[in-house]
Amino acid sequence: MERIASIMYLKDGFAEEYKARHDDLWPEMEQALKAHGAHNYSIFLDDNTHVLFAYLEVENKEKYEKIAATDICKKWWAYMEPLMDTNSDNSPVSKSLTEVFYLA
Repeated sequence: MERIASIMYLKDGFAEEYKARHDDLWPEMEQALKAHGAHNYSIFLDDNTHVLFAYLEVENKEKYEKIAATDICKKWWAYMEPLMDTNSDNSPVSKSLTEVFYLA
């Protein structure tokens, strides 16, 4: 398994809606994540800065990154766009983090 961590940016005032949308994750989106090898996916929110911290484990990073080309992922990004800082293709603005410590 490969571990991936990143940060994303939630717009002010949308914390409850962001959580609600993830509490009701579309079955098709969940299936796509699993089909692309995602496991142990968690997202945390810093309430003060509105920064989201995402962590997941993937079977293969190259395989996982192909999810971005799927219709369901693009639909999810469009659905989430009003709540987050996004790029021109509606993907979340995100910054990958470098692992500096791991305790198994």
